[in-house]
Amino acid sequence: MKALSTRGNAPAVSIADAIAAGLAPDGGLYMPDSWPSFSPAEFDGDETTAQVAMRMLAPFFAGDALAPELAAICADAFHVEPPLRAFGKDGDFVLELFHGPTAAFKDYGARFLAGCLAALPRADGKPLTIVVATSGDTGAAVAGAFHGRPGIRVAILYPDGRVSPRQAHQLGCFGDNIRAFRVDGSFDDCQRMAKALLSDAAFRDQVPLGSANSISLGRLFPQAAYYARAALLHWRATGNALNFVVPTGNLGNALACLLAKRLGLPIGEIVLASNANDVLPAFFAGAEYAPRASIATLANAMDVGAPSNFERLQWLYPDAAELRRVLRAEAVGDDAIRQAILRTRATREYIACPHTACAAEVLDRLRARDEQGDWAVVATAHPAKFPEVVEPLLGDAVALPPALQAMLDRPSSAEPLANNEDVLRARLRDW
Repeated sequence: MKALSTRGNAPAVSIADAIAAGLAPDGGLYMPDSWPSFSPAEFDGDETTAQVAMRMLAPFFAGDALAPELAAICADAFHVEPPLRAFGKDGDFVLELFHGPTAAFKDYGARFLAGCLAALPRADGKPLTIVVATSGDTGAAVAGAFHGRPGIRVAILYPDGRVSPRQAHQLGCFGDNIRAFRVDGSFDDCQRMAKALLSDAAFRDQVPLGSANSISLGRLFPQAAYYARAALLHWRATGNALNFVVPTGNLGNALACLLAKRLGLPIGEIVLASNANDVLPAFFAGAEYAPRASIATLANAMDVGAPSNFERLQWLYPDAAELRRVLRAEAVGDDAIRQAILRTRATREYIACPHTACAAEVLDRLRARDEQGDWAVVATAHPAKFPEVVEPLLGDAVALPPALQAMLDRPSSAEPLANNEDVLRARLRDW
């Protein structure tokens, strides 16, 4: 199987080469050139997420340089199972994706990608530098996945003052082959800088680069796997498709859910839950797609005004009307996030992070409109990562997961960085 650029002005490459490159030479995002189709019965006997991932992803990697390593990569990436639990007592569910080492869903994709890149030989002998923009959780997950791996360095770009204190501490606590840069700007600025370097062929000749943002196929593929397993668990138990409400910022996690559905997994409706950065809800309500500067919210990891993966959605569904039939989206403001955190504990006996609370709020709206079917909220991060939001509302401390406590016990530092690609080029060139 080959990977194509969404912009159509770059040659087709192998899946391994697409994962290694991150961004296509024409600035587009890579997508597979064909889609296998599965029935739920084809996964009979596959119980773990690693087993489901292996079966689902094998056709994409058939004949690829990474094919011999795929089983080991899946086993390593999914050694922690994401549970599908009851969400209250009314038949709803929550898919908890925060049980990895940095307490966020991105641990799964980052570890899969790290396994892929570590398995690919490098002929030039130069270290590969992963440039990753983060609005909160991606950077720590990538740092944790790549920390200590020989031949690979990670440069994390995050908006100074616009991630939670615990997120910022995680980003700067690794050291060694990981450098954290606090950028004088927004997440969109960080993303713009990362893309500028990744599309600069001359600079990449000097400093080999890769990406670990959700622009990488190496992030999207594994994220589809946990939706596949959750849907299969529900299908086997009930015979029903499972609908999902997905907290959404840069659109990678939601797109992964859609990809699992396209592959034939028993997934029903997919509804996107955005914060006050309502570019996607506005589009799905009928407006033209209009990226704009992001604004700071309580659900900071979703503070994205120009979601990269929308380009993939448009490539999959060039007809806007068809795309609007496939997905829905709703915006949740800060006041509604606060109320959702309180209501979710009171009515569902569940403590949600601000991002998960966006999804809980949207699910409550759907139920109030008498939406039928079996629904799962996607819990993307542990609430202990956001004590400054959650604890004052609940009046209680949220217990820290042991892995997160271990990170917070380490010293942490980040380098200030101007909002300028040339300054970043100089820092990476001199690393």
